[in-house]
Amino acid sequence: MDSNPKIPDKVGTYRFEAEPFHVDFTGRLTLGVLGNHLLNCAGIHANERGFGIATLNEENYTWVLSRLAIELDTLPCSYEKFTIQTWVENVYRLFTDRNFALLDKDGHPIGYARSVWAMISLHTRKPADLLTLQGGGLAEMACDKPCPIDKPSRIKVKADAPVSSLRARYSDIDVNGHVNSIRYIEHILDLFPLTVYREKRIRRFEMAYVAESYYGDELSFYMDDEGNDTFAVEVRKNGQETVCRAKITFQRPAGQSPQAVS
Repeated sequence: MDSNPKIPDKVGTYRFEAEPFHVDFTGRLTLGVLGNHLLNCAGIHANERGFGIATLNEENYTWVLSRLAIELDTLPCSYEKFTIQTWVENVYRLFTDRNFALLDKDGHPIGYARSVWAMISLHTRKPADLLTLQGGGLAEMACDKPCPIDKPSRIKVKADAPVSSLRARYSDIDVNGHVNSIRYIEHILDLFPLTVYREKRIRRFEMAYVAESYYGDELSFYMDDEGNDTFAVEVRKNGQETVCRAKITFQRPAGQSPQAVS
């Protein structure tokens, strides 16, 4: 990844190349890798402006991702260069809205993302007041650059029996000691058979994070088929507490007839 050497006043611009080991069997960047890039860009953008994790940790605070919505026209192919832009849209007392644009090698937008973050105390795990922290400087990062996709929606899942389950292991755990936010995305995408990804692409993916899970927790996945190639998923740990919810909308090429997910 190459960062723009001239840091924009409000918008961060970061350049990448789709490495061969970051693409799936279709030859395009995986959603998990894209998600990691988005979060890395958010971290770098915040760090460049004095609100990064390292600085916050010294004051016993950290950022927590609450919601994420990604909407895509396509994804970069292997070896293709692409750019991610990120900016803060709004700063409220307990949350901040951060947006992203995904640009192809020619600088044309091929996707957007919206995210919601909270800053919490490492001691109490309670949210900080973003409007007063560090003299209210975070609010000065906000700008009015447009993001033409819907905000994350409220996700409800009615299913009462899991379609899959697994136990959180070493590769799921991040530096904070809990299951990494992107690993939930990857596990949810694994619920669908390979034929789905041969015939369709992901048009929109939403995540709502509710609670943390840890090494050894059993994660159970509950799914509703909402029709129109849209599925809602809820992840619960140890058969009880909801950890996160997701909504996935697939899109098939024009003229292709629907087929059931099996």
